[in-house]
Amino acid sequence: MTTRRTLIKLSVATLAAGLLAAHAFADANKPVIALLPGVVDPFYFTMHRGAEKAAKEEGVELLFQVPKSWNTTEQVPILKAFIAKKPDVLLISPVDKQQLVQPLKEAVDAGIKVITVDTYIGDGKYQTGKGDADFPLSYIASDNTEGGRIAARALAKAIGDKGEVYCEDNKPGISSTDARVDGFLEEMKKHPNIKVLDTQYNEDDANKAAAHIAAILARNPNLAGVFGANTFSGKGAAEGVKKAGKTGKVKVVVFDAVPGIDQDIKSGLVDIAIAQKPAEMGYYGVKYGADAARGKKIPAQKGTGFVVLDKSNIDGDGKQYIYSN
Repeated sequence: MTTRRTLIKLSVATLAAGLLAAHAFADANKPVIALLPGVVDPFYFTMHRGAEKAAKEEGVELLFQVPKSWNTTEQVPILKAFIAKKPDVLLISPVDKQQLVQPLKEAVDAGIKVITVDTYIGDGKYQTGKGDADFPLSYIASDNTEGGRIAARALAKAIGDKGEVYCEDNKPGISSTDARVDGFLEEMKKHPNIKVLDTQYNEDDANKAAAHIAAILARNPNLAGVFGANTFSGKGAAEGVKKAGKTGKVKVVVFDAVPGIDQDIKSGLVDIAIAQKPAEMGYYGVKYGADAARGKKIPAQKGTGFVVLDKSNIDGDGKQYIYSN
């Protein structure tokens, strides 16, 4: 699978390309839209390609810069730099649903229209006139709660609807992964013969996720399955199961279809992957952004779906949903 170091190297070239357009000015015929993802990750590079496609169709100038790690100290300075460039629209994946509220208010106060993609601020319900975090024009993403439910159903089936399972997650306070865990736990209540252990948090460190597996297996040797709620959680959990010699015995369901997931599924390292459609998020983000910049009203929410990948479809229709760098 692609390493984080490789992704960071790739991001430098992409980041530099975004900076070349740093002094672009808004034009009524050619709106400027800035895309600010959450972290260096194939998911967001795939989103960027979808955004590029829409930008060409709409005659939009697209700026792009990606933080090296998932935290406010990385994302907020880039956000402030984008505000200074004054694009017409900002597409952003907020890394924290509360801490990004004020910085995004600053963007709106500067006359920039805000659309969130993949993650949201507040409760994700925008343009309601209620609360102080409903000012973005639209939220474009997967239904992450439903994604968690899908993962739970898939894992329950894989373990024969009985045994002990747990969630491996990044950290609390991220709208997307919070919703996935909530959906997973909610769905598992419908499976009385499955015991759900406490969720573990790894702060996007696959090595920590692998260590969690080792610790849990020491306490719960009959662990039947694990759900990795994001890319690094899933990768670490799968590696932890492999190191413990439990591949195939402890079922692994991961969220997101990173490069190499086809090989991981075929080898048995991962049993099931829940693939999102990040290219669609980027595509519709730019489409909606172009409409908003031109004075058109846009929907306050746009849902994109999921595809469940396993050995039955990974070499067929499912292959097209694997993310790429």
